[in-house]
Amino acid sequence: MLGSIAAATYGMNPLFALPLYGDGMDPNSVLLFRYAFAILILALMLKLRGRSFKMNVRKELPAYVLLGLLLAMSSLTLFLSYNYMAAGIATTILFVYPLMVAIIMALVYKVKITLQIAFCIFVAVAGISLLYKSDDGTTLSVIGTILVLLSALSYAIYIVGINYKGIKDLSTIKVTFHIILAGFFVFLISALAKGHLAAPTKWYLWFNLLALAILPTVVSFVCTTAAIHDIGSTPVAILGALEPVTAVFFGVLLFNETLSFRELIGLLLIIAAVTVVIMGTSVTHFLIRIRKMLPRLNKNKN
Repeated sequence: MLGSIAAATYGMNPLFALPLYGDGMDPNSVLLFRYAFAILILALMLKLRGRSFKMNVRKELPAYVLLGLLLAMSSLTLFLSYNYMAAGIATTILFVYPLMVAIIMALVYKVKITLQIAFCIFVAVAGISLLYKSDDGTTLSVIGTILVLLSALSYAIYIVGINYKGIKDLSTIKVTFHIILAGFFVFLISALAKGHLAAPTKWYLWFNLLALAILPTVVSFVCTTAAIHDIGSTPVAILGALEPVTAVFFGVLLFNETLSFRELIGLLLIIAAVTVVIMGTSVTHFLIRIRKMLPRLNKNKN
């Protein structure tokens, strides 16, 4: 459930970011405000829960800095890609990250990719490919595609790294706070170097920044961290298939987009793959029980 919530809320990025772009804000400014508000919210949550902000500098700080850099890189490259391609297409390409997670886990940690996991990745990717809407006669932007692939790789490494044993047993909110704090300094340094920071010109767009901080940041990253610590990196990555489902849902609900039969099939495939991941080993046990109910006939018997 935590993994599903994380994916669904992370899929809301374009919903709140694109109106800010339309108002003239650049990706670095949007992310700086997004991370700043998220830090304040997480700090309040830590204070209300009576948690300490202290850390083991020698053991924890390097991990926080590295994870913060990865998260900032993933966010920035994804938001930059929106300038080169439609947000829906970017979200579709971004979903190569579960495959990257599975490969990293297999190569680095020697984690065996089960047939069930491989099947779920295949079905989810097939479903997302059906959600892709191509413009007539147009090709994908090379720059935009490279940016999304960099975002996917950064996020894949982040998902694997967040399961690092040195921070795995720490408070989820505390870990998220320090990681986002580290990422915030990336955007702050960038803004200072450029000498430019854009803010919303319309008062109601500040609510978009607040929504970005709460839903795709605080809620999504806290739930992602908790889910990875519970069920592992690869299953949580596959649950990320719910991100484009969220994009399609809000497109139909808020922007009067139509849902074609092809897209409906794609959504059903994604939901099926996610359901199998959520059910876990119970699926295998269920299939075994079905198999036992249908024993093979002995050809030697008349």
